[in-house]
Amino acid sequence: MRIVLLLLAVVVGLGLVVVVVGYLLPVKHVSTVSATIPAAPEQVWDALTDVAAYPKWRGDVTSVEMLPADSGHVAWRERGKNAAISYAIEQAEPPRRLLTRITDKSLPFGGAWEYVITPDGAGSRVQITEHGEVYNPVFRFVSRFIMGHTATASAYLKSLGARFGATVVPEAA
Repeated sequence: MRIVLLLLAVVVGLGLVVVVVGYLLPVKHVSTVSATIPAAPEQVWDALTDVAAYPKWRGDVTSVEMLPADSGHVAWRERGKNAAISYAIEQAEPPRRLLTRITDKSLPFGGAWEYVITPDGAGSRVQITEHGEVYNPVFRFVSRFIMGHTATASAYLKSLGARFGATVVPEAA
């Protein structure tokens, strides 16, 4: 019985540490990751902006539903293994800069991704800067210490590289 109570106290204590540390972390963060993609900037641009084709090359997206334009910009909802998330393109400067934003207000996180595409030899250097917000303190803890702020953008760049037949290794800035 004593061991059970001790284990319960440890679990509760760890939970409290996660919550307290989560509250101490800032809601907003900025993280940057980049990779060289073996495709011309125009080809990379086409892949990034053809959101309807995401399920063909992104393993984390099972379907895309196009939504009515958001302030005149392309809008869509991605469905994946865990949830559906709505996005909109906020700024587009083909083929070099794209800014997308999560438009769902009910999620425990939000923010924007800025893609910068620059020529790099025969390919392109793609940099993703995440301007993220994590509202839930437990998710803030997980995002910062367990997943890492660059995990999602790194996975995206790996999928983008595979889309063009390459294995890429994203680099955090």
